[in-house]
Amino acid sequence: MRPNIVTEAGVQTRVGQWWNAIPFLTSSVVVVCGLIYLICLLIGYDSFYEVCFLPSAIISRFQVYRFYTAIVFHGSLLHVLFNMMALVPMGSELERIMGSVRLLYLTILLATTNAVLHLLIASLAGYNPFYQYDHLMNECAIGFSGILFSMIVIETSLSGVTSRSVFGLFNVPANLYPWILLLAFQLLMTNVSLLGHLCGILSGFSYSYGLFNFLMPSSSFFSSIESASWMSSCIRRPKFIMCTGGNPSSYMPTYNGQNTTSNGFSTGNAWRSLSSWLPQREASNQSSEDSRFPGRGRTLTTARDPTAPAGETDPNLHARLLEDSSSPDRFSDATVISVTEPSPAARPVPIANAAVLPQSHGRVAASEEQIQKLVAMGFERTQVEVALAAADDDLNVAVEILMSQQ
Repeated sequence: MRPNIVTEAGVQTRVGQWWNAIPFLTSSVVVVCGLIYLICLLIGYDSFYEVCFLPSAIISRFQVYRFYTAIVFHGSLLHVLFNMMALVPMGSELERIMGSVRLLYLTILLATTNAVLHLLIASLAGYNPFYQYDHLMNECAIGFSGILFSMIVIETSLSGVTSRSVFGLFNVPANLYPWILLLAFQLLMTNVSLLGHLCGILSGFSYSYGLFNFLMPSSSFFSSIESASWMSSCIRRPKFIMCTGGNPSSYMPTYNGQNTTSNGFSTGNAWRSLSSWLPQREASNQSSEDSRFPGRGRTLTTARDPTAPAGETDPNLHARLLEDSSSPDRFSDATVISVTEPSPAARPVPIANAAVLPQSHGRVAASEEQIQKLVAMGFERTQVEVALAAADDDLNVAVEILMSQQ
């Protein structure tokens, strides 16, 4: 046996786990861009002038296909590697929030709006009567970085952070982060497309503030696509993320009409943005069922004295449950299985995944408002109670716990 076989297996396993954690659409974009670059490299194709975003060719010959071919071609190995490594974390986060089909539509929308803005600015600069910048009309731009700058703006708006790290060297305010990156790339690499990156930032801000809301279809549109027979092979993929039951308005929350701070990234706004985009289930007369836990939900409760006050709980409940869980054959007659939802005032200890999560006697139970807020976002009530208990009633931490279980 080779001495390094354990190390090789460990690296292979870690790479496999990393790749399997990338959602369907994000990994598909990485594969497509990588394959296109590899094929171009093998056949010696370097005529990017035919597929790049070239404003003069689009206007004179109406070559609209350049809107989309330009984003999947890359000029060098470093170019494609850098763009794809930047896409994986941002694309994965957005895809988990939106769903695979919705993010695909958003990517096409951003590619289109970036190209239109690029074309408009280049035309104004090249044909204005005062001073003409002809080089912008003949600039050949390729790469996925324009979409990445749009995703940076959207992801930063959703995260709610007040500062972001630039290459791990220093922190800058979150609302200035895209502009700092734009300036840094322009200074470090002079051959990058300033106008292409700028249009990506403008499209990202336009979408985040709701200017593209009229271009976003309703949730029923995405649901109909997911239910189509030709999509069945994609939906069966374990990494495919459904967007059915998402936000009915079908677009990201904007900050219009909200009380925002000067930088537009307050914690309250971020929570409202994230809450309205987390997956939700449509209300129906039939009980919902989690595919991971088939069957009707059941809660383990104790028989109570009917004369006892409604808000009073048995102080020895946790001790008896722990004692009985260690001795399966000693279940007392005092424990019963209930299939009805307990009232908020007399909520029993929730049992999830066959594990009893005892609560501290001194901790105040999670408010009904917090529970209802998370339930409205599509999570099971039992899981919500367990997550709130584990997070000490911190909504942000509870959301992270619940999302990690999806």
